[in-house]
Amino acid sequence: MEYGLIGLIVLIADIYAIYQVVTSSASGAAKIAWVLGIIILPVLGFIVWLIAGPRGNKAHV
Repeated sequence: MEYGLIGLIVLIADIYAIYQVVTSSASGAAKIAWVLGIIILPVLGFIVWLIAGPRGNKAHV
């Protein structure tokens, strides 16, 4: 049961990261690279995205 819950949390985090990448203002190639990285390496890809990934179109005040 513990591994199932952890897997579900990782899946939700990865879906959130992919959504943020797709809605960001990054170039098409960068979006594809980020999404592939997150899909191929779910945990590591999510962590790297948190640190260095593109962000959504949010106004900076």
